[in-house]
Amino acid sequence: MRPLLLFVAIATACLPPTSAWAGASATKARVTRYAEHMMGEFYRPDAPGAAILIARGDEILYRGARGLADVKTGTPLTPDSVFRIGSVSKQFAAAGLLKLVEAGKLSLDDPLSKYVPHFPNGEHITVLELLNHTSGVKDYTHIAAWRDGPIEKDLSTAQLIATFKDAKPDFAPGEDWAYDNSGYALVGAVIEAVSGQPWHAYLRSALFEPLGLTHTGYGADPQFAAQQVHGYSLEDGKVVPAKVISMTIPNAAGALVSTVGDLLKWNRALHEGRVLKSETYRRMITPVGKAVEAKYGLGIELATVQGRLMLDHSGGIFGFESMLEYVPGPDISVVVLQNNDSNDDDKGPDMIARKLAAAALGEPYPESTAIAVGATTLKRFEGVYRIDDHNARVLRVVDGKLTAQRTGGQRSILLPIAADEFLYGNGLDRFTVQRDAAGTVTGMRFFANGEPPGVLVARTREPLPSERQEVPLSRAALDRVLGTYAAGEMKMKVFMDGNRLKAQMGRQTPVEIFAESPDRFFMTVVDAALAFAAGKGSPSAVTLSQGGHTMVFRRLL
Repeated sequence: MRPLLLFVAIATACLPPTSAWAGASATKARVTRYAEHMMGEFYRPDAPGAAILIARGDEILYRGARGLADVKTGTPLTPDSVFRIGSVSKQFAAAGLLKLVEAGKLSLDDPLSKYVPHFPNGEHITVLELLNHTSGVKDYTHIAAWRDGPIEKDLSTAQLIATFKDAKPDFAPGEDWAYDNSGYALVGAVIEAVSGQPWHAYLRSALFEPLGLTHTGYGADPQFAAQQVHGYSLEDGKVVPAKVISMTIPNAAGALVSTVGDLLKWNRALHEGRVLKSETYRRMITPVGKAVEAKYGLGIELATVQGRLMLDHSGGIFGFESMLEYVPGPDISVVVLQNNDSNDDDKGPDMIARKLAAAALGEPYPESTAIAVGATTLKRFEGVYRIDDHNARVLRVVDGKLTAQRTGGQRSILLPIAADEFLYGNGLDRFTVQRDAAGTVTGMRFFANGEPPGVLVARTREPLPSERQEVPLSRAALDRVLGTYAAGEMKMKVFMDGNRLKAQMGRQTPVEIFAESPDRFFMTVVDAALAFAAGKGSPSAVTLSQGGHTMVFRRLL
């Protein structure tokens, strides 16, 4: 489950006008200019940054880096820098296991118990369910005791499994889908049982060496640990070294390091038939069962870019974020590796890579250039646009700008980019206003991630929800609710920032909260509320309400 508190990023990239691409192919020069604009927009030269590669087949359209590999020494990143790639590692683990299947050494339908004896319910969990996240095994990164336990200690695969094997499953095998790092630690165990080698040694001999991936390897191997760049986080707006983690802990779920060049080699080898037989590859990229709705194959996610199939996987680990994409047909590869784990969702490798892939196709997403729209015209778009019985998008003019807020979600400032067309702050989501023959606004066509064909959402006659009103409270009343609260492994801190009361979920960006009574507070950037336990002393708990869901946090401090 994702933490419920969200934050807003409303900055948009200043990119080359998309009109310049009309009727033209994505030449290397155009893609280079586009990529350099994006690099300059999202990465500073004096802070952690990223290495990026864009290719069409063998032709490299752009390869560059911006930012620092080591903030303390000022050492710059280069296109050859080695990064932790996090969950992009799952592609390698899945492909390595599938090669063992091709060799007849195991079957995807084999029970886990055949390779990891005594694992609870292992006789009912298949190897396939480990690979496509339908096993129900509890993700060890979601276990609070694990986060406070061996995260900095070197653990064998068996020792890592011991930290989560007795945790209550999320669901019965095959009955649901949930992204699961534990499942891939078990994939590592299966590889070890079948190959007779440590999982990473097997991947080296089966994949890395044959494919010439000389800069791809196990992050806990001193040879590769010495090569990788430093990873960073943001705390209170300051760049700090990332939290320490033993690279034995991510195991086959995320312990590999690599470069943009090696990941291009991997992309082309995997997707062009030099790793797996065609039948096996088709199985790898074809979701089945409960993984169909999640669009997840075996270590591969299915998405679209400008209506075309895209095969990808993202990665995140302390200090690093990554994205690897491949568009079949035009043979487009995009790699984004960064040494900072604290991007806003709207500014991370996922968004950047998607925009670069569209540019490489010669079909960049609409530019983030606003047109002038008068206040009277904006008011005509206000209303409740009903998605279903429980969810709606509310369009409202705030401080002279049109905003949108989905039930339980963040409030986004909309950018008018054409008559009756608005772009969200992430530079991808957008909608076009729908009108009847008389010109009356009847709804919107919403394009998630900018992808066609979009979804029609009708405008209703429902009145705009009333804006909550802040009431003044004394400093003593505000001090009463200060503290740290927890719900399972999630922690929420309520604190004063100068004279402003704020709440922070985990390491997310703090958001300001406003009082509507001594015990109830609301947010404006997010459609959410906090209800503190009533009383004179420090409240024992606070209930977060957002999007029709509630979660109770108990006071820690």
